[in-house]
Amino acid sequence: MPVATADATNLTNHFLIAMPGMEDRAFARSVVYLCEHNAHGALGLIINKPTDIDLQGLFDKVDLSLGRADLTHEPVFIGGPVQTERGFVLHDAMSPPPTAGGDDAEAQDTSPYASTLVIAGGLEMTTSRDVLEALSHGVGPRRVLITLGYSAWGEGQLESELAENAWLTVDADAAVIFETPADERYDRALALLGLQAWMLSPEAGRA
Repeated sequence: MPVATADATNLTNHFLIAMPGMEDRAFARSVVYLCEHNAHGALGLIINKPTDIDLQGLFDKVDLSLGRADLTHEPVFIGGPVQTERGFVLHDAMSPPPTAGGDDAEAQDTSPYASTLVIAGGLEMTTSRDVLEALSHGVGPRRVLITLGYSAWGEGQLESELAENAWLTVDADAAVIFETPADERYDRALALLGLQAWMLSPEAGRA
């Protein structure tokens, strides 16, 4: 059975789906949305591990009102083991698509927020407070997923884990991120590959 469905040289805007043998507790049964992947490493957010804090609670902590009733009870997620005190907002694209030949820096300059990563072919990730301020005024991105912390891999690290069959990969689907209950996202991500959890060997992914 193939364990990857995309070119491992650039998995930006893809899901990483943990194989059953994943022994790292931070990533067991996780689905990671990859925001960036290049020769220097990779950065992503786990999208299916909610904390016990909802967005109303988060906004209370940062002294902002939440002007979006539809988001009040949405959970804050554990995005990964790095910088777990810092917030990351994954959201629908707010910027015009980059022009042909434009580089990432040019794309970032079009964002309405101070610090946004425009993800090629996908969504945007903002780390500046202004996106929260927009939501507090009832505007901002229509769909958001907020995490504490992120996931990171150094140069060649993710490629090594893929070679060890630690992860399945598939093109990301925003509906899994924003429109699927958190406890169903792992199975929904597998379904993008035509798989179900029982089909996977629990021994796969062991070093």
